Amino acid sequence: MALTKLWTIAYRDLGRNRRRTFFTMMAVAVGLALLFVLEGFIAGIADDSLQNTIRLQTGHVQVRSADYEEKKVSLLWADLLENAGDLAARAAALPEVQAASPELWATVILNTVDDSTGLRLYGIDPASAIHDPIRESIVAGDYLSPDDRSGILLGKRLADDLGVGVGQNVNLTVIDANGQPIEGIYTVRGLFTTGALAYDESSAFMPLDKAQAFTGVADRASAVVVMLHSADDADAVAAALAGPGLAVKTWQEMNALAMQLFDTATAMYKVLDGIVIVVVAVVIANTLLMIVFERIREMGILAALGMKGWQIVVMFLLQAATIGVFGILIGAVLGLAGVYYLATSGYYIGDMGTAVEGFALGSTMYATFVPGTFVGLSLVMLGIILLAALYPAWFAARLEPVDALKAQ
Repeated sequence: MALTKLWTIAYRDLGRNRRRTFFTMMAVAVGLALLFVLEGFIAGIADDSLQNTIRLQTGHVQVRSADYEEKKVSLLWADLLENAGDLAARAAALPEVQAASPELWATVILNTVDDSTGLRLYGIDPASAIHDPIRESIVAGDYLSPDDRSGILLGKRLADDLGVGVGQNVNLTVIDANGQPIEGIYTVRGLFTTGALAYDESSAFMPLDKAQAFTGVADRASAVVVMLHSADDADAVAAALAGPGLAVKTWQEMNALAMQLFDTATAMYKVLDGIVIVVVAVVIANTLLMIVFERIREMGILAALGMKGWQIVVMFLLQAATIGVFGILIGAVLGLAGVYYLATSGYYIGDMGTAVEGFALGSTMYATFVPGTFVGLSLVMLGIILLAALYPAWFAARLEPVDALKAQ
């Protein structure tokens, strides 16, 4: 019997109970749409967090002294780069590099009349393109000028919490390079909002020269931060900047823990993907078994007329494929629409992003399109549906014509 004839019979059987066929198809569609939205949302959160961390904190490559320990935020001369300016110029000359700049990091206590809090102080070159994300995030006051000797920038969320505004003075306390507590009075020049909540609440900026003088490190820096035109060039640039006494870190190394955590979370969601797909497969198998029991006598007639067992199997697989393909197409449309909505409008989480330590999450999370994942989910869904159809097909193919014809 020709394949077209088998498909005609399969299509006719599906059409006999259109309501059941429709709801089975919609089970496939809703299941796949849910997986599309979930995978797109998780991928969007991971990508947004990683990109925020790279543009605001780590850059694509960092050059540090081999003795520097970032967790300690050391200000000891032996732990800092002595020739940071030369290294930054050397990095900036590479064709893969967009910008490179020295930075000094220190842990400080910010004191106001009524409150105090711990911060990461960043000594930066205000003219460098590395810090364009901060410049573009100013929402009140002004950005720093290179010759500013008494100004700092604070996150607006932090300033609001402390009751501090533009033009007001705050006190900073730091343990300097000699291990001595040093205090200084600084004026808030501007307030910024980057969208990364935890970052905005824990960061302050001042010109590099002033930060070096305040902390007593002379002309030394914690690191040279390098931004690239393409993240794929990180390993090549790191190799070009390597040298004795230096530790060169790529964005993959600096964000290894975050990437590992997201990989673990993704693996857990794959389990959820599997559960949804299995549920859909069970629905398909149940639908086909119902068709078998309703059409036992017809199966007997077809077998008596000479239809082979493998042809009956193919017929049921065609029914499953028809439900699966149309359900997947509908689900893809619904799922892509959901991902598009979350990619453009996002999902507002408010202050919840600050509770996730180590991730630069904003107040609104967005989905992203991951075509490879979407295609893979669709193919796996179709494959599992066909596998689920094998048992009803095998059951129908095993029916003896005489017994089937006697069925009521």
